Amino acid sequence: MTFYYKNVYLNETALITGPYEKKGPLVHYFDKSYDDFYFGAKTWEQAESKIIEESVDLLLLKANKIKSDIDLHFGSDLLNQLVANNYAASSMKIPYIGIYSACASSVGELILASNMIENKQIKRCICTSSSHNNGAEKQYRYPVEYGGPKRKTTTFTVTGAACALLSSEKSNIRIESGTIGIVQDLGVTDVYHMGAAMAPAAADTLYKHLKDTKRDISYYDYILTGDLGKYGKEILKEYMKMEYNIELKNYDDAACMIYADTKEAYAGGSGVACLPLVGYGYILSKMKKKNFKRVLFIATGALMNPSMTNQKLSIPSIAHLISLEVTE
Repeated sequence: MTFYYKNVYLNETALITGPYEKKGPLVHYFDKSYDDFYFGAKTWEQAESKIIEESVDLLLLKANKIKSDIDLHFGSDLLNQLVANNYAASSMKIPYIGIYSACASSVGELILASNMIENKQIKRCICTSSSHNNGAEKQYRYPVEYGGPKRKTTTFTVTGAACALLSSEKSNIRIESGTIGIVQDLGVTDVYHMGAAMAPAAADTLYKHLKDTKRDISYYDYILTGDLGKYGKEILKEYMKMEYNIELKNYDDAACMIYADTKEAYAGGSGVACLPLVGYGYILSKMKKKNFKRVLFIATGALMNPSMTNQKLSIPSIAHLISLEVTE
């Protein structure tokens, strides 16, 4: 399902990260990076809530807005019941909806916000997307302190918070369209190879977007997927070529871009914050310089939880897509 927008703009962003992202090649595109995982809080979960709040405060400062100017707040993270965003939202006093599509949530938020702005139900919306390496790893795999070995296909959860302001007020980046994906399940059961589980979902959503819009892949200057990792990225490229006869050229995956040392981060980054940190940072800077004029963000999510993976069930996945264009 694809929606089209005429009056939705991405006005401002704010990006905060942790220590591993600070050591990466994109550090200069982030607004602030911490040297440790606690950010001055007592626990990892509280630390994630703290940087969500900080990202919102920073966003409003950059946009010259106050909280009462914002009509709605969408938030997403990986912790049970979205507690990181829930606790952050409790201090903001902005109407709030938490959504969950795993790591596809960041683009899911943008689509929901864009639909409401386009239909004049709201004027301004903030979307917060966050993840915390230690918090997510403890929840989905095993406590970080365990120190167990990991497979090379494992991805490394990004620590960070990304906040975006969308509105009907014109800016140099317009949200042009958005495509909601369909849950895919090709039988992958390996929780340490989520790129393999999510690549078919990314392929399906991208193909449906091109079919709905009647566009060739060459229409876009750049395509960014969320957190397939270096192995999932290659699976997607091969899948698109074999299944749809489409060759991905001007394409990369945020998981492969955010960390310099892939040995330390295994197959690359993952997490709700992975795509927006790279997309709002590096890619938007390229768009503002008009190096890219038409860009696709495809956020991918593995829709699992520990109970289901312990039952050896396969991993259903989803991908949502948003199209951004430079305004003239």
